[in-house]
Amino acid sequence: MSLRIASSPHQHSKRNTGSLMRLVCYCTLPGFAAQLWFFGWGTLFQFIIAVAVALGTEAAILELRKKDFEKALSDCSALLTALLLALCLPPLTPWWITALGAFFAIGIAKQLYGGLGHNLFNPAMVAYVILLVSFPVAMTSWLPPQQLMQQGYGLLDSLSLIFTGYSNEGYSLNQLRSGADGFTMATPLDSVKTDIDLGLTVEEAMAKPQFHEGTGVGWFWINLAYLAGGLVLLKAKVINWHIPLSMLLAVSVTAGFLHLMSPDLYASPWFHLFSGGTMLGAFFIATDPVSASTTNLGRLIFGASIGFWVVIIRTYGGYPDAVAFAVVLMNMSVPLIDYYTRPRTYGHKARR
Repeated sequence: MSLRIASSPHQHSKRNTGSLMRLVCYCTLPGFAAQLWFFGWGTLFQFIIAVAVALGTEAAILELRKKDFEKALSDCSALLTALLLALCLPPLTPWWITALGAFFAIGIAKQLYGGLGHNLFNPAMVAYVILLVSFPVAMTSWLPPQQLMQQGYGLLDSLSLIFTGYSNEGYSLNQLRSGADGFTMATPLDSVKTDIDLGLTVEEAMAKPQFHEGTGVGWFWINLAYLAGGLVLLKAKVINWHIPLSMLLAVSVTAGFLHLMSPDLYASPWFHLFSGGTMLGAFFIATDPVSASTTNLGRLIFGASIGFWVVIIRTYGGYPDAVAFAVVLMNMSVPLIDYYTRPRTYGHKARR
C-alpha cells in the first residue's frame, strides 16, 4: 500500500484561478439566457458595458501600481464581477449607472483593499448596494416579461433605451413599463410588498397578471436556471454545499414561520425561493471564496444568516430584494464567524 503525501492545504484540483472563474461564468449561462428570453437583450448590453469598464479599471489601476496587469486580468475575476453585477441590474439601466457600478466594484471594493484575495466585501454586491441607494428609481425600473407588455422592444430598441432613454419608436422607459391592463408593473417582490403595505392580502396581491402559480412570470424559470447552474458547480466541486444549502434552508424556514403566523401578510417560502435573485445569490454570490467564511461550520452560519436576513429585509425593510444587503452585512461578520469556528489544531486539546 502506498501513501500519498502532499503539502497543505492538500488541494488536489488541477484548476487554476482563471479556469475556476471561467467555469463559474459558464454556469451562469442558463440563467443569463433565461433573463434574455423573458426581459430582452438589455442584460447582454449591461454585461458588455460592465466588462469593458471593469477590465479597463483593473488594468489601469494595476499599471499604476506597477503590477503585471495582463497576468492579473487572465484570472477572470474582474470578468466574473462584471457578469454578476450585470445580472443583478435592470436590463435597461442607463449605461452610465452600469459603468459607475463596474468602476466602483473594481476600483474601490476590490483594488482599494489590495486586489483579489484581500477584499473584505463581495465587489459586485457592494457596487449594487451603492447604486441602489444612490439611484433607487433607475435600479428598480424592471420591465415586465415581454409577453405581458403592450409595446414590445427588440435588440436595437434595448440599445437605444440604454444609451438615450428612448426606443427607436420614441417610447420612454416609463411608457414601456405600462403593462397589461394599463398599470405600471414592478418586480414580483416589489409588487407584493407595496400591495401588502396598502392593505391587500398576499392572495390579492398575487392576483395580477405578472404572477403565475405562486411566483412572478419568468422569475421561476430564471431561478430554476440558476439552480441548475449551481448544481453543476457543486458537482464539479467548485463550491461547497454548506453555504447554498444553509441559505436556502434558512429562507424556507424563516419565510415558512412567518407564513404560518399570517398567510395573509407574509408570502410563502416557495415565493421567496423562486423570486428575485435568491438562486443567483445562493450559488454564485454568497459562495465567493474571498469574502465568505472559510470553515465548514462558519459557512453554515454564514449561509443561514444570509437566508434569514434576505426574508427579514424583504418583509420589513425598504428594499424588496435583499440578497445584496444580506451578503454585504454578513461579509462584515466573516472575521468574527471564522474566529469562533476555527477547527481545533491537530494534536491540541480543545479549550475548556
